[in-house]
Amino acid sequence: MEFFLHLFVNGISLGFLYALSALGFVMVYKSSSVLNFAHGELLAIGAFLFLVLSTWANLPIVLSFALTLLGCFLLGFIVERLFLRPLIGEDLIQVIMLTVGLAAMFRGLLLFIFGGDIHNYPDFLPPELTVEFDVIQIPSVYMATFIIGILFLVMFGLFFKYSSQGIYMRSVADNQSAAMSLGVHVRRVFALSWAIAALVAAMSGIVLGIINGINVHELSSIGLKVFPVVILGGLDSIGGAIVGGVIIGLLETFTGGYLSTSLREIIPYIVLVFILMVKPYGLFGLKEIERV
Repeated sequence: MEFFLHLFVNGISLGFLYALSALGFVMVYKSSSVLNFAHGELLAIGAFLFLVLSTWANLPIVLSFALTLLGCFLLGFIVERLFLRPLIGEDLIQVIMLTVGLAAMFRGLLLFIFGGDIHNYPDFLPPELTVEFDVIQIPSVYMATFIIGILFLVMFGLFFKYSSQGIYMRSVADNQSAAMSLGVHVRRVFALSWAIAALVAAMSGIVLGIINGINVHELSSIGLKVFPVVILGGLDSIGGAIVGGVIIGLLETFTGGYLSTSLREIIPYIVLVFILMVKPYGLFGLKEIERV
């Protein structure tokens, strides 16, 4: 029973981390219907920027964290302005292939600067975050992941539902031409969605770096695991990202604990194939019906 509870806690924590990672992906898709294949590289950029500021520049942790989020927020604006905006109105496949090219470009640049080694952050989480029960102990890093994940997911869920910019993003994702005719500034919506997605990706990269260390290949591969999460929950659903992340996190953890660590790495993609066959719009995705 103790081993089961330990796996359960780890799975929930990992699931919230996946959900947080998927949030930026859903953000871009909801506003522009674009599948961002450079998401994993945005995670890596945030993680390495925090490493440079906190370890190499030796800045205070809070300042390094704030500057990292601000820097990645601005990076999202720059990426949208330089690379995505010229393709507004073009076929969707062209935009998707552009994100594939951006992923390769960012990964190559990170490998050139930092190499393929594993880097580690200094130990800065307060020990008071560690929670102990009778039979299990939740380390501070998992508690921090849980708290940050809940905070960000609630914030952006409310943002999409109640804020004017969130409503604009949903309207643009549904029909760009109609939204533009109603006075929505489509380019501004695109820029904001990419900026927020880069910020959330940076946050996810930092948390992943605290847990496992920072490695370009490892962080980039997390971007691929976002696909099973968002497909399972629904590409356009914030709540689906939470549920999908928790389910994938639990499946990974229990598979690795009871079956095989090798099988653990492929279980998200088994779920991906199964969901696409059975319920391609995901658990909470909206099915579109076109009439001609």
